[in-house]
Amino acid sequence: AVSQAEAGADVVSPSDMMDGRVGAIRDALDANGHQHVSIMSYTAKYASAFYGPFRDALASAPQPSKGGRIIPPNKKTYQQDPANYREALREAQLDEAEGADIMMVKPGMPYLDIIRLLRDNTTLPIAAYHVSGEYAMLKFAAQAGALNERDSVLEALLSMRRAGSDLILTYYALEAAKWLNE
Repeated sequence: AVSQAEAGADVVSPSDMMDGRVGAIRDALDANGHQHVSIMSYTAKYASAFYGPFRDALASAPQPSKGGRIIPPNKKTYQQDPANYREALREAQLDEAEGADIMMVKPGMPYLDIIRLLRDNTTLPIAAYHVSGEYAMLKFAAQAGALNERDSVLEALLSMRRAGSDLILTYYALEAAKWLNE
């Protein structure tokens, strides 16, 4: 995070969700004169099927073990359980206490209730990450003629905003910006 700040980053965003990570990063940034660099925490990162297209593109999906190493078949050992909304509140309290500046919910659309839950329990900005599976779902439906892409995407993004998201990270950013300025 310090090297990213020294390279000019305005925001760092640790995706590993390890306990104490936000606090360690805040301490390191502050100790190195980067108090102005914000931390966007992955406060509520769920073990989701919606990450599939991204993992496939990077070949980062869990693979069978070689050489005796145990590789888990998924990331459920450290990402949050989709059925457990209370964990998001606990993580939000910890991240805020450690110095997070923004809290992220990932993925966005399947977790609108979590966006609202965090919005109602913190004054920090809430970010929603509209992930690759959400993008692919809309893109493929539009290509098949099942949905109007522009209208469906803008409605999906609006739902995240209405749920309480202040920021939305999306693979549709360029198209959405163009559509909103028409």
